Amino acid sequence: MPDAPSELQAASALVVDGNSLSRSIIVAQLRSFGIGSIGQCSRLREARNRLEISSFDVVICEHDFDNEAISGQDLLDDLRRNQLLPFYTVFVMMTSNATYAKVAEAAESALDAYVVKPHTAMSLETRIQHARRRKHALKSIFTAIDNEDFETATDLCKAHFDSRKDYWLYAARIGAELMLRVGRLTEAQTLYEAVVAAKTLPWARLGVARAQLEGGQVNNATQTLTSIIQNDPGFSDAYDVMGRAQFEQGDFNGALATFKMATQLTPSSVNRLLKHGMMAYYKGDRDEGVEMLERATRIGLESKLFDPQALVLLAFVRLEKDDAKGMAQCQVQLSRLYERTPQSERIPRLMEVVNALVNLRARQTARALDDIRHIMKSIREPGFDFESASNLLALMTQLANHSIQLPEMDAAVDVLGLRFCTSRAMAELLASAANGNKEHADRIHEAHAQVLKITQEAMSASLKGIPQRAVETLLANGAETLNAKIIESAHLVLQRYEERIPEFEALRVRAQQLRERFRTGAIRSGLGDQANTGRAAGGVSIPSRYQPKRQDGLLAKVQAA
Repeated sequence: MPDAPSELQAASALVVDGNSLSRSIIVAQLRSFGIGSIGQCSRLREARNRLEISSFDVVICEHDFDNEAISGQDLLDDLRRNQLLPFYTVFVMMTSNATYAKVAEAAESALDAYVVKPHTAMSLETRIQHARRRKHALKSIFTAIDNEDFETATDLCKAHFDSRKDYWLYAARIGAELMLRVGRLTEAQTLYEAVVAAKTLPWARLGVARAQLEGGQVNNATQTLTSIIQNDPGFSDAYDVMGRAQFEQGDFNGALATFKMATQLTPSSVNRLLKHGMMAYYKGDRDEGVEMLERATRIGLESKLFDPQALVLLAFVRLEKDDAKGMAQCQVQLSRLYERTPQSERIPRLMEVVNALVNLRARQTARALDDIRHIMKSIREPGFDFESASNLLALMTQLANHSIQLPEMDAAVDVLGLRFCTSRAMAELLASAANGNKEHADRIHEAHAQVLKITQEAMSASLKGIPQRAVETLLANGAETLNAKIIESAHLVLQRYEERIPEFEALRVRAQQLRERFRTGAIRSGLGDQANTGRAAGGVSIPSRYQPKRQDGLLAKVQAA
């Protein structure tokens, strides 16, 4: 970002407007400001592609487009949510008076600028310069973030807020977001509440709910979210967080209804279509799930926002419908995605699942079994995640449905259950991947019951005054099952009873090795959680070195192990 925010001569701009006359007027105005490098797009999909591969200092985007499935606000929301715009980019939304309220909400979410038509060149330049001054005023904060010095960035934000310097609300929002990300939940909640007390804002109230949810206060978070939605039924980010809270409570019906409301509010949001579609799919509402996933594919297949797991789920459905053409299309689409991101390790795993389905439909039983056995070989590897577990279980269920016997199948289902049943919601989600196969679902539930028994007995031992035995038992079972909840429980007992555990250091080393190898410190439900895919719902996009982050997939976040 340039040090002198008033100079635009070295800036680049992109104008996105479906009306050629309006576009030419805006281009002429930008040239009069001194901007020399100006690109133009008449369609949002073209703009999305350009913004994903190139950076601009200024983006001017019309809100409404004729004959387009999405709006400028949808584009902005998705780009910000997935951190596909650098911090220094000023995104200006253009709109008519009729959509002022919607754009004001988008401007608050994106924290840049909006201009109401008809506008003057002076008003447009004023908005751009104001946004650049704000970014310049907070440059020290974002320099610290860029250097990954998050403690300094957080302290700078809080000092900015306490002294009520220019853009203090913006600084408070960034600071609270940083606190949430590093686990300083109480401080984050306090800062959000201070903002609410100073000036009630929807994002601040939602921040309180997010801090409550991260801190395990799910009921309090739900109450806060209910109040927010009652007061502002159109605040779409609140539905994202509410859906996550309901999902973590195992309330799949409530989560589905909430995600459905979010897609009704933003019918062209790729992320929300994916969450809605996946929740419906795993809950058993296949028709609704397929409709949402297909819509997300039509809108977002060429976008970095698209999650290729959607194509895997569609391939399963098309196998059940004996749709050879549809399955082949899934293969082709995955291949195209891999050609675009050849460095991806995830897409080849997903392609292997779809290839197994294609071989199964073609009655190439030996090849299908080879595919599935190859996947099973990695079942205890650190990189084998919840998404892989769900897909493997669904594959084995298809074998059973086709009356194909795999001797090691029952043992594999047990391993999956013991490793990935970290909560009731995770157990139910995994069982739902069995798609009506009662035997597989029962084995998953039995595995979850076993995990609960292990943790409850260990915790009981710690309360009875023998915490070392509890830790030893948890670590032994954690090493055997690779279950993140069991491993993290050992870590928690160690922290709580450090002074009463004679072999504390040796046990701490064992626990830390398991935690690091299988990344168990981030046990969370990824279906409906965008915290690790750019901007969290209700949060603000915080870049690291101003580089976009790729989406890793919704289900990939369900269980980091």
